[in-house]
Amino acid sequence: MLRAMILGAALALATVLPGASRAVEVGDDGLHVAPWLHDTFRDLREDLGEANANGQRFAVIIEQRGCVYCTRMHEEVFVIPEIERMLTEDFFVVRINMHGATEVTDFDGEVMTESDIARRWRNMFTPTLLFFPEEVPEGETGAEAAAVVMPGAFEGETMFDLLNWVLEDGYAGEEDFQRYHTRMFNARQAAGERIGGE
Repeated sequence: MLRAMILGAALALATVLPGASRAVEVGDDGLHVAPWLHDTFRDLREDLGEANANGQRFAVIIEQRGCVYCTRMHEEVFVIPEIERMLTEDFFVVRINMHGATEVTDFDGEVMTESDIARRWRNMFTPTLLFFPEEVPEGETGAEAAAVVMPGAFEGETMFDLLNWVLEDGYAGEEDFQRYHTRMFNARQAAGERIGGE
């Protein structure tokens, strides 16, 4: 059953709010290095199994060399302590290079290069985050199996709420992400709190 949820294109182009940024190492492939990214054989069923065994949620991030939005996320958002902690402890994240040649095994067993799987999943924007349920039905592709698909660069408050919403299986409930985010953001505002302490 298709459970993918694509958040609106307007959100995809939302700007990252200015704040503290941190230079992040870039690898030989031109992609950012992050301690929470797992280097695996990219067999997505095996990766999902490892995430489940670790008590984590499985996610795939699609990025590309020279992506300014990827840079903003790595330098300004993913480094916010609350977000970095969640990505490290609560998620098992594997990266796919939108133009890469490394082989990936999709959930349905099809083996193809990273660039081919990005096309198969109809991905056209980076970064794109795909979050998966703990169980993926036999024969489904990653695009079909994804519980949440979030394309674009976002500010820390939005990313923090998205990660929590996924962990709470919010996509399976009545409250959509936009309402959840508004409710959580307003609660923090009322309490004088801000993600990242800004």
